Amino acid sequence: MKLSNARQIDAFIKSIPAEIRAVLIYGPDRGLMRERARLIGGQIVADLNDPFNVSVLNGDDLKEMPGALSDEANAVSMMGGRRLVRIENAGDTVTVALKPYLDDPNPEALLIIEGGELGPRSSLRQLAEKTAAMAAIPCYVDAPESLGALIRAHLEEHGIRVSRDALTWLSQALAGDRQRIRGELDKLVTYMGEAKQVELEDACACCGDAGVLSMDDLAFSTGGGRPEQAIRTFTALLAEGMPVIAVLRTLQNHFRRLHHAQTLAARESDMRKVMNMVVPPVFFKQQDAFQAQMRLWRGDELLDILGRLADLEARCKQTGTPDETLTAQMILSISARRAGAGRTARR
Repeated sequence: MKLSNARQIDAFIKSIPAEIRAVLIYGPDRGLMRERARLIGGQIVADLNDPFNVSVLNGDDLKEMPGALSDEANAVSMMGGRRLVRIENAGDTVTVALKPYLDDPNPEALLIIEGGELGPRSSLRQLAEKTAAMAAIPCYVDAPESLGALIRAHLEEHGIRVSRDALTWLSQALAGDRQRIRGELDKLVTYMGEAKQVELEDACACCGDAGVLSMDDLAFSTGGGRPEQAIRTFTALLAEGMPVIAVLRTLQNHFRRLHHAQTLAARESDMRKVMNMVVPPVFFKQQDAFQAQMRLWRGDELLDILGRLADLEARCKQTGTPDETLTAQMILSISARRAGAGRTARR
């Protein structure tokens, strides 16, 4: 069973269909993988650390002992109840052990398989997508529009509202995987204390070190023709654990906004109105630099860059792609096109 959109995935996680015997969770966002694995596992056992009803296997172990999967899934607990088997670091070698088990699975057991980044040709992913008793759930880095809903929902759980400006800023600031994002939001909840409304000043004061400065530095230095600073910032982001997909999404968002703003400016001469119409909004401290880059690039060039970034993102989702190297080359290629010319477009 292939689950491809957020609505399908959320409904599935809230209520696992009775016929499902295994769930593959895969993708670059490992924080989101762990979160979804925890939510799904919680429907099978009350305690994910239960030594009687929960078993944890490693994908590499199954390569050597494929029969261990069936043994653990069919083990009878002395305490009763359903059985949960978690397979971590799973790759295509797990397919060999999984296929025969799915021919006669234990109806009282559920397998949760954490597969990392698996391309469309992955045998494990194909098995999950084509088998009725198995589901495949992709976990990609949140786009700004979906991230806004996550931020609002997380804060509302603590009785806290968020202003429009603060939500816009946080949606761009909290880049990275789901675990990193929730950690920053928990920090914000603690920072707010008894206050019940997050304003822009609160978000900047609490989450200013969450990666937004580095991510913005990367976007503006790449768009501003500063290849040395761009590659230095990219290297720092990788060292902090920032997923390559999050970096590519940030760059796409930046150049998409530039193109959108140029289109608006062709119809509206008042630049203040143009900046108010750009979606998502440009942080007010960055508007001068943003307008300078609007003048720096032609519309056809921006479309070409967006196409190249989209193609690279698709390639980076394939197993075995040297994503860090290709992304570094892309950053250098784009920024070098305006090297030296972007000195007036500095932040």
